[in-house]
Amino acid sequence: MLSADVVIVGGGHGGAACAIALRKTGFAGSILIVGREHELPYERPPLSKEYLLGEKVFTRILIRPESFWVDQRIDFRLGSRIVSVDPAEHRVQTEDGTTIGYDRLIWATGGTPRRLSCAGHHLKGVHTVRDRADADRMIDELPDVRTAVVIGGGYIGLEAAAVLTKFGKSVVLLEALDRVLARVAGEDLSRFFEAEHRAHSVDVRLGQVVDCILGDDRVTGVRLADGTVIDADMVIVGIGIIPEVAPLMEAGADGGNGVAVDTACRTSLPDIYAIGDCALHANRYADGTPIRVESVQNANDQATVVAKGIAGQIADYDAIPWFWSNQYDLKLQTVGLSTGYDATVLRGDPATRRFSVVYLRAGHVIALDCVGTVKDYVQGRKLVESAAVIAPEMLADTDVALKDMVG
Repeated sequence: MLSADVVIVGGGHGGAACAIALRKTGFAGSILIVGREHELPYERPPLSKEYLLGEKVFTRILIRPESFWVDQRIDFRLGSRIVSVDPAEHRVQTEDGTTIGYDRLIWATGGTPRRLSCAGHHLKGVHTVRDRADADRMIDELPDVRTAVVIGGGYIGLEAAAVLTKFGKSVVLLEALDRVLARVAGEDLSRFFEAEHRAHSVDVRLGQVVDCILGDDRVTGVRLADGTVIDADMVIVGIGIIPEVAPLMEAGADGGNGVAVDTACRTSLPDIYAIGDCALHANRYADGTPIRVESVQNANDQATVVAKGIAGQIADYDAIPWFWSNQYDLKLQTVGLSTGYDATVLRGDPATRRFSVVYLRAGHVIALDCVGTVKDYVQGRKLVESAAVIAPEMLADTDVALKDMVG
């Protein structure tokens, strides 16, 4: 039986960051990362942007070169999926039947892309964008693609649409709700990005439900619930992820939409932690609501908390969430969580392509979406951290810097 002092399940941002942080704390025990992919840890965000565009080769998105992992005595078992966890015996089992023992287990598996359930979802040419293999399949097919249909108006879908237009493809974007980004942003930001994509010739269609994917072996089109048929040589599905936590739940861990963790990122199972996209935690920036935060920042910060905890230091996760999205020549930066907002303040003019949206809940600043306004993003962080109460008319005044509004 294999064994390690710390076994990390998942070779993405969270898993890699945790191994690195453990060594930085002075942890000298053995570390084994078990990953389902065959590659060393790499950055995920570029997959739908620079990597897909060919602007970055794979070696440039590696989190660390191979020599780093060797020097740090961090071992890997790649191409392996953990299918069961035995918390009483402190061991896990891989899909091929290999048993691995651990003293501490860190679950950093992230999630798997949510797939369509309609007929034709399995056809060739229907893609999700979650790992390198997904992006490579798309890259291989792109020369033969004239029209692509993107299903889902979240950030993954919008970023994919932007990249496809740069390749000169005809793009149709379908969103089931009445605006893009409806689950994560206010209407000002939604309408801005809808207009931007339309200005770049993306056919944005709102309130559209997919009936099925057409084709025999390979996709040829998408049929909507109203009977409309859209020709397609490629379909990209960006409708969220499902947290990959089944083995932990089957072992008795608390949770639901993810595995529940406390402020130290400990699960309800002894000596088992969870971090990143799969970790369900009470977040004060969401008014204490248990949520999963799908971001590199969250994975990295939770990884640091776990490493410190294992090293015997007191550490709790209370980091302010932040996100970013690059579309065309636009950079969107978000700080805080707009979940549960009851008012917004528009700061600047979207027509200039430089503006911010400030989100309020019961008068308190809880989040900002900043398009091309880096100063607002940096200075707005303090407003979110302090849950500042500031008059809306002052927030809207671009002649007053946000930093000057902090008491």
